[in-house]
Amino acid sequence: MDEPGHRKIHGSPIPLAGGLAVLTGVLTPLLAGAIVALVFARLKVAGLYEYGFSVRTVQLLCLTAGAFGMLLIGLRDDRTELSPAVKFTGQLAVALVVAAAGIRITLFVPSVVFSYAITALWILTVVNAFNFMDNMNGLCAGLGAIGAGYIGLIAAVQGQYLVATTAFLATGALLGFLPFNFPRATAFLGDSGSHLTGYLLAVLAILPHYYTRKHQVPLAVLTPLLVLAVPLGDLVWVVVLRWKNGKPFYLGDTNHLSHRLVRRGFTPARAVVLIWLLAAAAGALAFLLQ
Repeated sequence: MDEPGHRKIHGSPIPLAGGLAVLTGVLTPLLAGAIVALVFARLKVAGLYEYGFSVRTVQLLCLTAGAFGMLLIGLRDDRTELSPAVKFTGQLAVALVVAAAGIRITLFVPSVVFSYAITALWILTVVNAFNFMDNMNGLCAGLGAIGAGYIGLIAAVQGQYLVATTAFLATGALLGFLPFNFPRATAFLGDSGSHLTGYLLAVLAILPHYYTRKHQVPLAVLTPLLVLAVPLGDLVWVVVLRWKNGKPFYLGDTNHLSHRLVRRGFTPARAVVLIWLLAAAAGALAFLLQ
């Protein structure tokens, strides 16, 4: 339960159920799809997902394991408030497992060490960006749904159906949770949910092949930065501001974009909707790159 307190706007305890709800919404249909693809393969019936499941089996297993790992880190933090060092260590461990499974960023640099480093940095950054953005009802879940939806569309255009479906599952799970979280919350994502949402978006952004033989546009590798421009921009802003003020970057404050909009006269709900619209516009630009 999230108890009322400093920097919180709710007046009664709210359950931190979002992480478990979203994970169930993603993994249950994904598992069902894998079983159907396996049955089709045994019956020697061609299907859209047979190739994807056969090629990406290890990646999907590690993606699932990483999702559970991030969820558990967040659940533990929800219960006992982990120290930043412990939380960062857990996040880094999950990120390295994902990289070891072959889900890595290369940026055309032929170095395994660089690939591991940039992948871990990306996952840590996106996870914490969404964790930071979980400061108003519906904000984190809505941004996650928008980001996953655009990644799904981009993957579908490229013919990467398994990646697209997984992204759309994340979109659906987050949208399914959203009515319980916006505009008035009867449940929160909690750190478990924000960790999971950030993790899913970070990994889903890596999975599509943005630069292919049919689509040789080098700038397309920047697509994830546009899709996630709002949470990443907010993260950079608050970290720089805290650094300038001599405060640790991990200590929360009310200098996020959502807080600043409220101080300018927006209601929390309208501030959240405006930020959603900004994220949708940035995602549309990313889609145009395809």
